[in-house]
Amino acid sequence: MSVESRIKELGIVLPNSPAPVANYVPVVRTGNLIYLSGVGPAPKTDGSEFKGKLGIDLSVEDGYEAARLTGINIISRLKGYLTDLEKVSRIIKVLSMVNASPDFFDPPAVSNGCSDLLVEVFGEKGKHARSAIGVASLPGNWPIEIEVIAEITD
Repeated sequence: MSVESRIKELGIVLPNSPAPVANYVPVVRTGNLIYLSGVGPAPKTDGSEFKGKLGIDLSVEDGYEAARLTGINIISRLKGYLTDLEKVSRIIKVLSMVNASPDFFDPPAVSNGCSDLLVEVFGEKGKHARSAIGVASLPGNWPIEIEVIAEITD
């Protein structure tokens, strides 16, 4: 099954690729690797957004959903850059930064929302190495920001 077919089967509607919010580029390519700048969650289906800190404002379940929505933005960015998602030959590395209170010790459980989505969409090509860390704050009070390294083919 194609990546686009999986996205449709999962009922995912990809938003426009997120624009940079400062002086950087959203994607850098070197050889057959692309480095995606960090993105936050896409809006929920009702248009609202996840905001806040895990362990204070949001539960692990909320964080998981925010990470899944961040994965949707990552896929949108990939599609915006590549046009054809079949060009993704492997998701190599995911760095997940979770906006967390000092006593929140489960960034991996939150980050699974994105990791699970990438495997659902890309299958074996979506399995990746990952780091999941807690941070004191993120832009726009996002609960999570994720950056990705992917291998591509032309």
